[in-house]
Amino acid sequence: MSVKPVTPEEAARLVDDGALLVDIREPEECALVIAGAQLAPLSGGARGVAARPGQPVIFHCRSGARTRMNARALAGAVETDEVYLLEGGIDGWQAAGLPVQRRL
Repeated sequence: MSVKPVTPEEAARLVDDGALLVDIREPEECALVIAGAQLAPLSGGARGVAARPGQPVIFHCRSGARTRMNARALAGAVETDEVYLLEGGIDGWQAAGLPVQRRL
């Protein structure tokens, strides 16, 4: 299984087409979130990701560094052949002008 980097704009298109966005940050780091992203902290092995079989999954952290360093483990946490890492994390998403919101 390959893990591919994806730009924020490409990730937004994939999410619009049904991909699942997964935030691997710890809950206390999540003052700002991307609407619809599922929280699955890396400290818990990113377990519990609720992806449908075959559904593309995009992992993100704050800057993209944690997802890159843990790409193999993240890919093993889901049952799909389409695994992506959001380049720049939520910081890159926000810098691209894509919406974030305060955590509820």
